[in-house]
Amino acid sequence: MKILELNIEGFRSLKSVSWKPGDLNLVIGPNGSGKSNLLKVLEMLSVSSRGKLAEQVVREGGMEPLVWDGTAQQVKISIHCSPIDANRSIERDSLKYELILSRLGVSSAYRIEHEIFGNYNKFLEGKKPSPLIILERTPTNAVVFDDQQQGLTAPNEAVPQEESLLSLSAGPYTANRLIPPFQNWLSSWTIYHDFQTHREAPVRQPALARTERQIAQDGSNLVQVLHTLYTTSRDFKRDLNLAMKAAFGEDFEELVFPPDVDQRVQLKLSWKPLKRSQSTADLSDGTLRFLYLIAILANPNPPPLIAIDEPETGLHPSMLPVFAEYARNASIRSQIIITTHSAELLDAFSEYEPTVTSAKWADGQTSFAVLAGASLQYWLKEYTLGKLYRSGELEELS
Repeated sequence: MKILELNIEGFRSLKSVSWKPGDLNLVIGPNGSGKSNLLKVLEMLSVSSRGKLAEQVVREGGMEPLVWDGTAQQVKISIHCSPIDANRSIERDSLKYELILSRLGVSSAYRIEHEIFGNYNKFLEGKKPSPLIILERTPTNAVVFDDQQQGLTAPNEAVPQEESLLSLSAGPYTANRLIPPFQNWLSSWTIYHDFQTHREAPVRQPALARTERQIAQDGSNLVQVLHTLYTTSRDFKRDLNLAMKAAFGEDFEELVFPPDVDQRVQLKLSWKPLKRSQSTADLSDGTLRFLYLIAILANPNPPPLIAIDEPETGLHPSMLPVFAEYARNASIRSQIIITTHSAELLDAFSEYEPTVTSAKWADGQTSFAVLAGASLQYWLKEYTLGKLYRSGELEELS
């Protein structure tokens, strides 16, 4: 499954935007243009599918900082996505999910005003409820349709006003076979930001030896994931070694994981000219960040959607083409979304034909424009994406 179209109203600077991403996406624009707000919307959708929406709203400071201009009364998010079954027709069997949060007065509290999940074409016809509506929820009613098209109504007290019906309906005994895979797809999205590399960061410390296969959003479990995948997956070990040699040269030998006290392991880098391995405590921020990014993209079982906020931060320009190649390869299995304002990173993606979206901020709101078509291809015959970005021509094409 993948996102075909995302519509957002009333969220932070995203007063009213519509976006059609591809498989490999670069979202460009200056600081403050709204790129990070796009990732926050994706994170909110994913969190809501896990039944953790209220916690997320609290972490963000309540509804006031989440709504446009601090005054909007609703946040509306809808996604049009490809069918759950890859063999089904997008025209006939694609799906839509919509979530509306209403702010309660001028407080920071909210309730879910409307939530609906079903066949996309049925939304276009404006017919609901129907057999092609899978679930629908209002402040006073919550219905899940089973595989025989019978509606099952939940008691009002069983559906918290702050959590999605989707998160409550996706258990092993759900009445509709389409709900669990959709909920799993949505809840598995991973948005990566705020990777910490300071001297006391978890990545610089010995880590408890346990099996972990997915990088946490803050990268705090990087040592455990590298230990698990590097020692159990030949493909992952090969791909990571190739990336490290491309970035640091043939002097790189391998990762090693010597044991530490209390069932912990260390992460060290072995270099051919040196007898002593280099521990994470001695690595540069850029080296750690590069390992973090490659571990995300080379994962043999990646999340269905990977979003990375400004991956160029702390990386030497020579590392960017390696990152771009691994991101392109990852986009075969996952939908990749990368925000950036780096011309050098855009240059690294020039040969891969990504979907480039320009974010602009004007009159208090963000707008998105996908840069594509004959005009863009004409310019790319003579210039790289980075050169167009530096000149200002790339944003003019929107």
